[in-house]
This record gives sequence, C-alpha cells and structure tokens, in this order.
Amino acid sequence: MSYATAALATYANTLGTLDHLVTRAESHEKGEALLQARLADDMFPLHTQIRFTLDQVVTALKRLGAVEPAFDDSDIASFADAHARIAAVRALVDGTDPATWPASGDTVEFTLPNRMSFAMQAHEYCRDWTTPQVYFHLMAAYSILRAEGLAVGKADYVGYMMKYLKQPAAG
Repeated sequence: MSYATAALATYANTLGTLDHLVTRAESHEKGEALLQARLADDMFPLHTQIRFTLDQVVTALKRLGAVEPAFDDSDIASFADAHARIAAVRALVDGTDPATWPASGDTVEFTLPNRMSFAMQAHEYCRDWTTPQVYFHLMAAYSILRAEGLAVGKADYVGYMMKYLKQPAAG
C-alpha cells in the first residue's frame, strides 16, 4: 500500500470519527454553546478544534495533490455547519486519486505563519506532520466533549475499527 493510500484512509477514518463526535455532541444539554467549550483558557474552543482538524486534511491535500480545494476558515457556528464542513472535506478525500500524489521520496516544503520552514519527504510529511496534527486536534475535540460530561469513550474515537471485528468462534 502506498503512503498516499494509507494517508487517505487515515483521513477518511478520522473525519468519520469527527462527524460521529459532532453527532454525539448534539445531544449535550448545553446545545450549541458547547462549541465554545475549551479544556484550558489558553487552548482553542471546540469549534476551532473541529476546524483545525479539517484544515490539516485540506492542507495535506493541497500540498500533496497539487490541487487547490477551497477551505472555509471562518468559525463553525453550529453543529449543522460542522457536519456540512466535515462532509465537504470527506468528499475531497473520497475524490482524491492517490496516484496524483508525489513519490514517497519527493520533497515537500512549507513555511508556517510564524516563518518556521520545513522540508521533508512526502511520506515523512504524512507520517510526521499531518497525521499527528489531525489526531491532536481530533483528540482535543474528544477531550473537550469528555470534560464537558458527554458520555463518549474509546469506541466513539476508534469506531471505524468495528468493521474488523471478528465474531466469536462457536462452541
């Protein structure tokens, strides 16, 4: 399996998890005010953690796929808005052909807004940059929901694993 195929499958799984968590959040007693919740004063709120999770995926598609998908970087204002944005990014992932990505050893270079610049091979970019960034913001969103009392657990975070579940042997 190519690094691109693996990365796209990872993005699809994490976006499914994010959508599931937003669905679960809709039942919270705080309603959409929950989107303003944060773990600590110096951390971003839930709506921003959702947006950053999506942004990391879209940025990877831009840097690796030589495409320029549009991304709405405005604040997420409602659960419906979150679902719509997740669906749009999922469609981008689903429509991405891994064969269009650079070879594993090709260089990916980028500069952050703080002017820190990085250069790494394409597979390293996926493994060492994008995947940890996606999981960081996804876990921050999950943690905010837990801290706010939403009854979510590991099965909600890695629910995509259920497709691999084996039935117990008879006997």
